Amino acid sequence: MNQERLMDQEIDNDEITIDLTELFMALWSRLHIILMAGVLGALIAFVGTNLLVTPMYTSETKVYVLTRSDSTAGITYNDLQMGTQLTQDYMQLVTSRPVLEQVIAVLNLDMEPGQLKDMISVETPEGTRILSIRVQSEDPKQAKEIADAVRDSVSIQITEIMDADAVNTVEEGNLPTSPSSPSIPKNIAIGALLGLILAMGVITLIFILDDTIKTPDDVEHYLGLNTLTSIPISEGMKKGKKVKKLPEKQMMRNMKR
Repeated sequence: MNQERLMDQEIDNDEITIDLTELFMALWSRLHIILMAGVLGALIAFVGTNLLVTPMYTSETKVYVLTRSDSTAGITYNDLQMGTQLTQDYMQLVTSRPVLEQVIAVLNLDMEPGQLKDMISVETPEGTRILSIRVQSEDPKQAKEIADAVRDSVSIQITEIMDADAVNTVEEGNLPTSPSSPSIPKNIAIGALLGLILAMGVITLIFILDDTIKTPDDVEHYLGLNTLTSIPISEGMKKGKKVKKLPEKQMMRNMKR
């Protein structure tokens, strides 16, 4: 009884043991399948990106906020620090409700302020007071118009609410000529990588679940039996030459002779 339990425990331990060399050989022998899966994944990603994903265009405009202290001759480090901190407040004003509603009214847009807010992103380079406003839209012309309208509207808000001296335009909104997203090369690379990983995963799973006996060593290892001999089986027999069938009358004559 104890012996049987020990054998069962050994079998259980063997089931979770993976020979990395055999696994590598299994993957290597099916390398063509793995590569085909990678090519298929890249093709699916390419077709899906072109057919299912809507191209988006991004227009960017930049402004520089000039405070009243900048008009004097002496600008201290504290002034610069204060200006940098105020830039964070300016960023919040860009997507504020009054700015969004004014842009919608000026351009006569058929959307809610929340929808317009999702199209706008704002950032500022570290240590500067330059606001970079980006607008993403399916229509490149609309993206430029919204970017310029947001810039003009927020410039008024910053001047009136934050008591800034002026908001100077660094760059007007550009008219994008190519989509900013999706990135077709990136999606193709991701699709190919997923195809390779999926194929390797399936092959590895089949290898792990395959418990068939293939060699005499497997018989001794898994069943604990000694093999006396092994009979080689050829994969196929050579076909003999085709013999031409004689007519029945000729066969009868040959037999009489």
